[in-house]
Amino acid sequence: MTLQSMTGFARVEGTSGRTRWAWELRSVNGKGLDLRLRLPPGFEALEADVRRVAGEAFARGNLQVGLATSVSEAQVEAVVNQGALAAVLALRDQLAGIVDPAPVKLDTLLSVRGIVDFREAEESETERTARNEDIAAGFAEAVRCLADMRRSEGAALAAVLLGQVARIEALTQTVEADPSRSVAAIAERLSAQVTMLMQGATALDRDRLHQEAALIATKADLREEIDRLKAHVAAARALIAEGGPIGRKLDFLAQEFNRESNTICSKSNAAAVTAAGIELKVVIDQFREQVQNLE
Repeated sequence: MTLQSMTGFARVEGTSGRTRWAWELRSVNGKGLDLRLRLPPGFEALEADVRRVAGEAFARGNLQVGLATSVSEAQVEAVVNQGALAAVLALRDQLAGIVDPAPVKLDTLLSVRGIVDFREAEESETERTARNEDIAAGFAEAVRCLADMRRSEGAALAAVLLGQVARIEALTQTVEADPSRSVAAIAERLSAQVTMLMQGATALDRDRLHQEAALIATKADLREEIDRLKAHVAAARALIAEGGPIGRKLDFLAQEFNRESNTICSKSNAAAVTAAGIELKVVIDQFREQVQNLE
């Protein structure tokens, strides 16, 4: 399964009968899946399907979804006011002996205000159903386009992340191989510290000497931190290879990377190890920044 970025854009448009429609989808980073939907009046019935389709396609991201519609050409229909027509015909019958009883012509009726009203034709239920189905299919296509874009950006992010993980591994190896971690170097530093403790002391406190020696040896030992960094590197590579919505897991690993680099810097007794630890922190910050873009 490939990685998905949380950023992307998609636009799909089409026509259904007299209705022209266009979907626009914009996606940015988010802790969860937050869909903000804007539908024109009369299209509220689409909301449930829209939320379902988006929820099936995406696990995280702030999605702004908008639908725009327009009617390409208006259809006009004539509506007869039956009550007004009946009143006019009844009046003709009442005046039959007074005015010319000739049949009422259509043009005469059309000239009487309120008899006939011209208005835009309303869609039938069948037409509305077909229109909504076409627009819903358009949304599904827009979601596929957005998912394709997010996967494409996710693939690019995967390459960047793997490069950063490789850099973390190389810096870990630099710390591991530093001469300051050799037994001889540790013994030399320990001897210097013991000499310093003995200077000016009237009596040698052997218990204190043992405590200080143990503390120095402990601070010089970075084995646990190095081993944990190696384990985190392997875990990060496995997650990236696995793919899917792994953004939160990688973010947790980034925190663990940072914890170990902080400990290395605090324990370091050598300039080279400190420099490698500081560079580790920089690379880890870059890694975590990129992870924030992943689903």
